[in-house]
Amino acid sequence: MKILMSWSSGKDSAWALHVLRSRGSGEVAGLLTSINETVSRVSMHGVREEVLRAQAEAAGLPLRTIPLPWPCSNEVYEERLRAAVDRAVSDGFTHVAFGDLFLEDVRSYREDRLRGSGLTPLFPLWGMPTAALAREMIAGGLRARIATLDPRVMPRELIGAEFDEALLAKLPADVDPCAERGEFHTCVMAGPMFRTAIDLSRGEVVEREGFVYGDLCLSPSRDRGVSPAES
Repeated sequence: MKILMSWSSGKDSAWALHVLRSRGSGEVAGLLTSINETVSRVSMHGVREEVLRAQAEAAGLPLRTIPLPWPCSNEVYEERLRAAVDRAVSDGFTHVAFGDLFLEDVRSYREDRLRGSGLTPLFPLWGMPTAALAREMIAGGLRARIATLDPRVMPRELIGAEFDEALLAKLPADVDPCAERGEFHTCVMAGPMFRTAIDLSRGEVVEREGFVYGDLCLSPSRDRGVSPAES
């Protein structure tokens, strides 16, 4: 199997990459991310493109992007997705992996769109209990910060918080520990899927279209190659 990893810049896709590599059932040979081309940020997560590219470098994988306009219709999204899938198939990819956990409608959508495309979907984290999975990630060395949150269900002051045991203890009772329903999105800084950690500094916090975004920037210390042990 030659696998393309659907990469959101967040914890679930990062841990899915780690799980796939640990299983050794195929070669993960690239990352695929949709980008808001208007602002050069990861769709939904709001992570800067330069941070995304630093993640790809740390993972040791080439990055493929799907540039999307904003606003973006579903027709335009699916057209550009099909083009990205066709390119991947022509480059020898046989599978695409996702970090989805339990939302049946999301999985069904992905399976429907990929049917007959030449890429078989994989869901390496599917069905794992999210409370246990969140703690497994943390214990396994994954480090991430909240980049985006929905203030209707999450306290605004948690923007920028590190994804750790202290955060899990602060989450409202109705928020999924892995935020599978979109309660928050993260940006991964370190973990067993990376060769080196990414040093990030927190920037401006803004609220747009009902979501709170906390900017995360590459720190100057990245230039000297910060290792996971130093971070």
